Amino acid sequence: MMKTPKDYFAELLHAARKQDASDLHLVADMPPAYRVNGEIVIPPDREPLSGELLNNLTKVLLSAEQQARLEKERELCVSIFDADCGRVRLSLYHHIGIVEMAIRMCNLQVKSAEELMLPPIIDQLAEKTSGLIIVSGPTGMGKTTTLNYIIDVINSSRRGRIITIEDPVEFEHPHKKCIVTQIEVGTDTNDFAHCLRSVLRLNPDVIVIGEMRDLDTMETALTAAETGHLVLATLHTPSASGAVERIVSSFEGRRQPQIVMQLATTLQGAIAQRLLPTADKERRVLATEVLIANDAVRNMIREGKAHMLYNPICTSRAAGMHSLEDSLSDLYRRGLITIDHALANANNPGMLQRLLKA
Repeated sequence: MMKTPKDYFAELLHAARKQDASDLHLVADMPPAYRVNGEIVIPPDREPLSGELLNNLTKVLLSAEQQARLEKERELCVSIFDADCGRVRLSLYHHIGIVEMAIRMCNLQVKSAEELMLPPIIDQLAEKTSGLIIVSGPTGMGKTTTLNYIIDVINSSRRGRIITIEDPVEFEHPHKKCIVTQIEVGTDTNDFAHCLRSVLRLNPDVIVIGEMRDLDTMETALTAAETGHLVLATLHTPSASGAVERIVSSFEGRRQPQIVMQLATTLQGAIAQRLLPTADKERRVLATEVLIANDAVRNMIREGKAHMLYNPICTSRAAGMHSLEDSLSDLYRRGLITIDHALANANNPGMLQRLLKA
C-alpha cells in the first residue's frame, strides 16, 4: 500500500527523533537530510524528494489560511503538533517555484540546568521579579531552550502570570504555580510589537519575547521592564556585551540617551551562547558568556561605555560573570571540544589563546 504524504512525513519525524536530530531539511531533488550534532547527515537509502511530493506535503500540513499566507508572502513559519513525535517548527520557503521546508525538532521536555550545561547563575536570574534578561547568540544555538528553562523555573517556584509571544510556539508549558499564556505570532497575533503593547494590559508578571526584532519591540520591552515586569527576550548577537550595544545602536542618536538610562536601570543580565560539537562528535555542548548588571556594569552602560563591558565580564567571576573565551577554554581543557572548534567560536581568539597558555 502506497504511503500518503501525511504518513511519509510522520515517518520522517520518527526517523529524526530516533537519530536525535535537531533539524530535518526537505529539499527538492535531494533525499531528506537531518542535522545531527550540528552536521548535516543524508541517509543513503532515501529517494530524492520530488517537487510534487513537497507540494502535497504542504497541502496536508497547512490549514487553508496558512496556505494562503504562504502563497502571498512566499514564506511561512508555523508550529505543528504530531501525537507521537511532539511539536515541530515548520519553516517553509520557495526555491525555483517549489516549496521546501526546514523543520526544527522541538524539545519534548524541559531539561535540567546540568543537562543543558547552563551556568549556575541562571537560577539566580530566574528569581528576579522585574527587569530585563537577554539570551543572545546566533540562530540554532539553543536560545529558546534556555528561555524555556527559565520559564519552567519561574512556573515551578512562584505564583504569577507568564505571557509569552513566540514565532512560533516551540514548547507548550503546562500551568504549574503560574498561569501560562503562550501567544503565537501569525496565529494569535500579527506581530511582536503590537501584541506586546496589548499584553501589558493583561496583568502579566513575566513577559517572554521570542525575539526582539525591531525598535518598537525593544522600546516596549524596556518600558515593560521599567514598570515592574520581568521581561525575558532573545537577540541575535554573538556576545553578552554585544546585546547591550545592539539595543542602544538600534535607536537614532537623539533617542539613545533615554535608551541608555532605561537599560542601565532595568538590565538584570545577559547570556550569550554557542552550541559546539564534542570532540567525538557524539553530541553538542554549550559554551556561554554571562554579563550580570551589578553597580559597576550599570555605571558603564549609563556612561555610554557598553563597548568596554568585556572587561568586567572577564574580571568578575565572583559576581557570576565569565567570558565566552573562559567557557571555551574550560570545555577544551576538559577534553570536550577540539582546539579548532574553540578558536572558530571565540569572539576574541587572541584572548582564548592566552587563556590556554596560562
